[in-house]
Amino acid sequence: MSHQTKTQIRLAAELNETLFNQAHAYGMEYLNEVTTRTVFPSTQAIHNLTIFDEPLPKDSAPATEILELLNEHGAPATVAQMGGRYFGFVSGGSVPAGLAAKSLATFWDQSSAMYVQSPLVSVLETVVESWLQEAFGLPHETVAGFVTGSSAANFCGLAAARFRILTTLGWNVNQNGLRNAPQVRIVTGRHAHSTVVKALMLLGFGKNDIEWVDVDAQGRLIVEKLPPLGADTILILQAGNVNSGAFDPFTEINQVVKDSGAWIHIDGAFGLWANASNELNHHTKGIEFANSWAVDGHKTLNTPYDCGIVLCNDRDALTSALHMVGDYIVYSEQRDGMLYTPDMSRRSRIIELWATIKSLGKTGMSEMILNMHRRAVQFAKEINKVEGFAVLNEVVFNQVMVMCNTDEITNTVLSKIQQDGVCWAGGSVWFGRKVIRISVCSWVTNEADITLSVNSFKKALE
Repeated sequence: MSHQTKTQIRLAAELNETLFNQAHAYGMEYLNEVTTRTVFPSTQAIHNLTIFDEPLPKDSAPATEILELLNEHGAPATVAQMGGRYFGFVSGGSVPAGLAAKSLATFWDQSSAMYVQSPLVSVLETVVESWLQEAFGLPHETVAGFVTGSSAANFCGLAAARFRILTTLGWNVNQNGLRNAPQVRIVTGRHAHSTVVKALMLLGFGKNDIEWVDVDAQGRLIVEKLPPLGADTILILQAGNVNSGAFDPFTEINQVVKDSGAWIHIDGAFGLWANASNELNHHTKGIEFANSWAVDGHKTLNTPYDCGIVLCNDRDALTSALHMVGDYIVYSEQRDGMLYTPDMSRRSRIIELWATIKSLGKTGMSEMILNMHRRAVQFAKEINKVEGFAVLNEVVFNQVMVMCNTDEITNTVLSKIQQDGVCWAGGSVWFGRKVIRISVCSWVTNEADITLSVNSFKKALE
């Protein structure tokens, strides 16, 4: 008879239906009240988090007590991103099927590295890859890597770009590194997202390496300001300005650069999904001419959080840039997911991504994304009627920028909005002026949510 430790006996006893029913009950309790609670936690709820501040426990704790502690003191201190009035960052809600699939997949605890570790994950990644090709209108040879978010997706796409350009210039970066490597030019608009700059720095490029291109009043790259490009150049474009929601003029840009040999990368964290809407896909016309794309599922598509995607039409460049070797690795003739991402140990986020797309279908995706746009337009119309506020951007997608008469008033009003708790918006800077940024990106948000939120803005100003 094999000997079992006390810990083994205790853990085995806790692996029971009662414990997980308790977790499920707490989760449903949270979902049932999240749309009506204040968006940001109260001062008292945040203060109560001190209960978690303790030395490393010496003794074990019962799992049921741990769940009770999280439910009593953790849940009240969360931000209600699952509700319809969280506009602070481009953080979407969760489609029910995706949330439930993530919960189920938690029990399976699958690794996504190799086919032999999870045939299910390999098959779902292959299927969703083809779905994404269709949803975004990308070439059939486009491959996908499933990462944490668009920060990682931008890194992967730009790593592929660096590999391909240096290879074209006769330099094997995997063997020789970057010392004495040919110069790679980086060209992008002045409103490029900070995650793009971060990715470039991780890849060995400095801010001073970037050739900045002027943008128009909406943050779109001005085509006439583009410098001559060549096969030594990475051109980084944007589908969805983080403040204004504007899209670079892809078709016009392609007409200028298509024969240059430059690698085109599009940061489309939330805006690329406009292509899935029949009424909004004119904004993304021309994206198929790029070489790589970065996009999030947990933004506009409303998968559970931690779901980024890199897409690339040069499989060899992506896998070569992110490759790894090891005598213990078991490659297969099927999809081995680690070839398309920087990490090997990676949770099976593809399960909830597949479930979300399966749940919505083409029609549902189009309708959900269009509703976000319509609610953003509604917000702009209603806030424009309130004296003391001004909308600064053309509401082309899901972003609205609002300012008051002075930066000081804008900052004060924003603080009061956040304290009020009816909704939550964030601040930003637009051409030197302080603004309040509203990002409408949850399937839950309805007309009443917008009106309540606008009234909160009005109350804060008064």
